[in-house]
Amino acid sequence: MKQTYFHVSGKRKTAIARATIRPGKGVVRINGVLIDTITNTLSRVKMRESLIIAGKFADDVDIDVTVRGGGSSSQAEAARLVITRALVKFYNDKSLEKKFLQYDRQLLIADVRRKEPHKPNRHGKARGKIQKSYR
Repeated sequence: MKQTYFHVSGKRKTAIARATIRPGKGVVRINGVLIDTITNTLSRVKMRESLIIAGKFADDVDIDVTVRGGGSSSQAEAARLVITRALVKFYNDKSLEKKFLQYDRQLLIADVRRKEPHKPNRHGKARGKIQKSYR
């Protein structure tokens, strides 16, 4: 029997997003809120990007996303990543995956960059130098 739902996860900085995708009517919820009612316009557009690219594929599934940690921008990028991964995993379609990769590689592949830890005795900076005086 074919599995009718999938769980997918993705990260951006310290934001972690988890998604459940199943057959439905095209409803997408982020932390229990419909994606169209999110007030931050830039975040909403960023999260809808993969749905717009997917086109008709996104109309037949319901996606529930839970995002924790990080800032608003990191959460939006983590949600975007997990929505794209969920669509690719649900349909298992190489042409859809290729379409996402041609548009933006960051839609499918996580950005592994992290903030560098602060060093001791460096004025609270990761790479700050101590001032020297020779005379």
